[in-house]
Amino acid sequence: MITFQWLWAFLFLPLPLVARLLLPPAPTPRAGALKVPFFQALAAAGLAGRRAAGGRRLRLVLASLIWGLIVLAAARPAYVGPPIAVPVEGRDLMLAVDLSGSMARQDFAVGGLPMDRLSVVKSVADDFIARRVGDRVGLILFGTRAYIQAPLTFDRTVVRELLDQASIGMTGQETAIGDAIGLAVKTLRSRPADQRVLILLTDGANTAGMLDPLQAAELAKREQVKIYTIGVGADARAMNPFLLNMPSDLDEETLRKIAGITGGHYFRARDVAGLSAIYADIDRLEPVAGDPLYLNATVALFQWPLGAALVLSLALGALLLPRGRRRVAAEGKP
Repeated sequence: MITFQWLWAFLFLPLPLVARLLLPPAPTPRAGALKVPFFQALAAAGLAGRRAAGGRRLRLVLASLIWGLIVLAAARPAYVGPPIAVPVEGRDLMLAVDLSGSMARQDFAVGGLPMDRLSVVKSVADDFIARRVGDRVGLILFGTRAYIQAPLTFDRTVVRELLDQASIGMTGQETAIGDAIGLAVKTLRSRPADQRVLILLTDGANTAGMLDPLQAAELAKREQVKIYTIGVGADARAMNPFLLNMPSDLDEETLRKIAGITGGHYFRARDVAGLSAIYADIDRLEPVAGDPLYLNATVALFQWPLGAALVLSLALGALLLPRGRRRVAAEGKP
């Protein structure tokens, strides 16, 4: 749809006519006039006056078009496209995922087939990230060390792809929970205080790193970062008989304390359905942004009538040159 941003500019359209009516005409010079006694006879025979009158009409039409195009450009025409939904900015959400060696344990079942913990976490977390419309989402991967794999960004597709590319052991075989929390706090501390959220997912206890998990939780509390902790791993009684003796080193007590200190919640994921329900609960506790804003893409068009006015001005200027000068200019003589 074509609109005019300065519609009032069209009020200047009759300005030349008003000036013509109100201002006195320019004086006509008499010097150099040639009197032709039989001019009336030539005019009656169609041999004089017609060409001059036609030239005046052409110049008047060109001048009128030029002025109309200038006023049209001054009105700032623009093409306004269809409304585009722009999500309202929501929370700043960091997702910290454990990649230690224990995440390779196949104590989850999907479709009756065993599946390792990390594969299940990837699948469920991917759906969770896709639903966080309007949130800035970042990704931390931790094992022996913690790394920022994706900084806070609105591009959730990139975060999902980076999570899908994560592999067990790429950050070491141990578990540095405290360092992961400290790195998340450092990333979130510059963001608005009421929007800082960390979701930490692990299947073990803190066995590496420089920062104690509870000290890191106190730091997160001071920086107003809310932490939701998720413990991953099936109970021994829920496993098949061949996995009954598999040890479980999940430190649930520490994970509960971390969540309690920061005002978050601790969840235990024992199966795929339970993990999905946990993310649904987090969606409920930290709802996504409200209805999106709608903006219309606007493309300015004033340059087209302005360019046309310039071309017509050049044409009018050529017509106003004396015939002799036009001939010299056309022949390229000095």
